[in-house]
Amino acid sequence: MRNIQTVLIANRGEIAVRIIRTCKSLGIKTVAVYSEPDKTAPHVLLADIAIPLGGVTSSESYLNMEKLLDACRKSGADALHPGYGFLSENAVFAQFCKDNDVIFIGPPVDSIRVMGDKTEARKLMEKTGVPLPPGTTTALSSVTEAEKTATQIGYPVLIKAAAGGGGKGMRIVSSAEKIRDAVVAAQSEAKNAFGDERVYIEKYLEEPRHIEVQILADEHGNVVHLFDRECSIQRRHQKVVEEAPSPFLDDNMRTNITATAVEVARSCNYVGAGTVEFLADRHKNFYFLEMNTRLQVEHPVTEMITGYDLVEWQLRVARGEKLSFNQNDIQIEGHAIECRICAEDPEENFLPSTGTIHRQNLPSGPGVRVDSGVRQGQTITINYDPLMAKLITHAKSREKAIERMKAALNEYQLSGLRTTIPFCNFVMRHPSFVNGLYDTHFVKDHFEPHLITDNIDYNHICDIAAVLSLVDTRATNIASENSTNSNTSSTWWSNRRP
Repeated sequence: MRNIQTVLIANRGEIAVRIIRTCKSLGIKTVAVYSEPDKTAPHVLLADIAIPLGGVTSSESYLNMEKLLDACRKSGADALHPGYGFLSENAVFAQFCKDNDVIFIGPPVDSIRVMGDKTEARKLMEKTGVPLPPGTTTALSSVTEAEKTATQIGYPVLIKAAAGGGGKGMRIVSSAEKIRDAVVAAQSEAKNAFGDERVYIEKYLEEPRHIEVQILADEHGNVVHLFDRECSIQRRHQKVVEEAPSPFLDDNMRTNITATAVEVARSCNYVGAGTVEFLADRHKNFYFLEMNTRLQVEHPVTEMITGYDLVEWQLRVARGEKLSFNQNDIQIEGHAIECRICAEDPEENFLPSTGTIHRQNLPSGPGVRVDSGVRQGQTITINYDPLMAKLITHAKSREKAIERMKAALNEYQLSGLRTTIPFCNFVMRHPSFVNGLYDTHFVKDHFEPHLITDNIDYNHICDIAAVLSLVDTRATNIASENSTNSNTSSTWWSNRRP
């Protein structure tokens, strides 16, 4: 057994807060790191120790390996949790931690390396017998090879970054006339995002569903799945609404896809929490997409339907513990939905939105969970991912979970910038989502900015209320100064919902 007394969280925002809370529940000391814009962020205030990294951008702070390991040395941290994004799937960083006697709370370096390279992962899956979409198992050597391959497998095709994820370095190509430009653009984006311009090509499935399976494995050979999640509501190939379990899977498909995910984990000697992602077509054929060798943003929906704290088990596995349960112990209890609350403007093609959070009231109640990484008064910039919080609801049925989500979204008040709250409200009310008959084309097929019916949102109302409240307060102060005998203060604020 390895002793973990102090964990440094090499991340920020809601996931840093999430990890800190589980560490505290286990009696583990926590260390936050922060860039200059994050010096008063919630994760910094919540941790036992906070160490500045300096800088403004990610490359100056959360992506700087030397600074992170130096923070481990200064704080005495014996372990590091990378969260997701940043360096969480970087095999070089995992090895760097190991070389400096810091426990990396994640899978072995070799597992990260093979699954982090999408072409290598496809080779392994092909060898293992896991179904793959038609395409290349090696990086494209030229645009000519891309043109030839696309002609062989048929359009539409998908150009994808070999070393990436999260929709970066990805292009859908519908015809031969567009493939040359798409390859060049994908290579350029991949190089900027991951420092690696390699791309490969695969068949683009029509009416695809994005299904993923949560995996948990220990170093003693035990591997279990914690069932599936549906992540098909996406913009720019990035998820915005997720649910568990998937409404698309029947019992037979669920049995097959979860068993395949366990086989994928075993094939790369996986240890820790990970996710195997699949694409499924309308005929319920499914194909391996990739494996994310880290915690997922949407992990709370799995926690809600199974009752297992995935961060806790990441920590326990990192200490060398065996899983204390087997596959038969894990059951689906009810249904859970997650909406990502992002600083984006749905009416402007989900462009990033910046500003200061003037007011924030979080929803609550039975079956409602909010994982937030921002606070009132905090300024949201374009330096980092726009994800501010995650709103999760859980209930005995999918229908009830949707109703709880609608109520929670209406209760969620966040002013000062545009958010995805109106879009999430739109999704919850759309017949295609309500009936579970949707795919990854949902935004393209169904969403138009003018269709956001609940557009008298609290962003504008709260901004106006805050200004009026300030004016009212100043007027009261002036009146009080002018006359100590008259009471001119207004009571409108207490009688009105902002």
